[in-house]
Amino acid sequence: MAKKKEAPQTEEVQEAAVEETVEKTVEAPGNTELEQTKEALAKEHDQYLRLAAEYDNFRKRSQREKDGIYQDGVADTAKKFLPVYDNLERALANDTTDEAYKKGVQMIMNEFTKIVESLGITVYGAAGEPFDPEKHNAVMHIEDDTLEENSIAEVFQKGAMLGEKVIRFAMVKVAN
Repeated sequence: MAKKKEAPQTEEVQEAAVEETVEKTVEAPGNTELEQTKEALAKEHDQYLRLAAEYDNFRKRSQREKDGIYQDGVADTAKKFLPVYDNLERALANDTTDEAYKKGVQMIMNEFTKIVESLGITVYGAAGEPFDPEKHNAVMHIEDDTLEENSIAEVFQKGAMLGEKVIRFAMVKVAN
């Protein structure tokens, strides 16, 4: 058991010697080992900061890509539902004697419009608006003095946008 007690004393002596050496090293002026340690620490710190910045950039890029994929999914899905929107508009434009039928179609159109708007999709294209080649597809031109130049005379199919991205161009007749 005496050997067990000696081992801790030996460790204590070794620790004290190490502390003494460290103190002497720190106190010595112009010590190259201390300067090397400081340089190594500065280098490690710089690498740490670069790694942290690189990770932050990766995280932001991943989030942008994730948001982009979501937006593309919403746009693709909305594009497939736009013909339903067109058909509901046509059904509402037709005259019918059955008021219950017309009210039912109107209720469906209202719900469909709420859903489309909640997804951030805006439907655009109306007669009298100025023609914008980045949002409209001119399929016909007419000469009409009663309308302003480059204004939409008639809308054949409304367009749709998701934020700033055009999902479907509006097909229009333009007056010159």
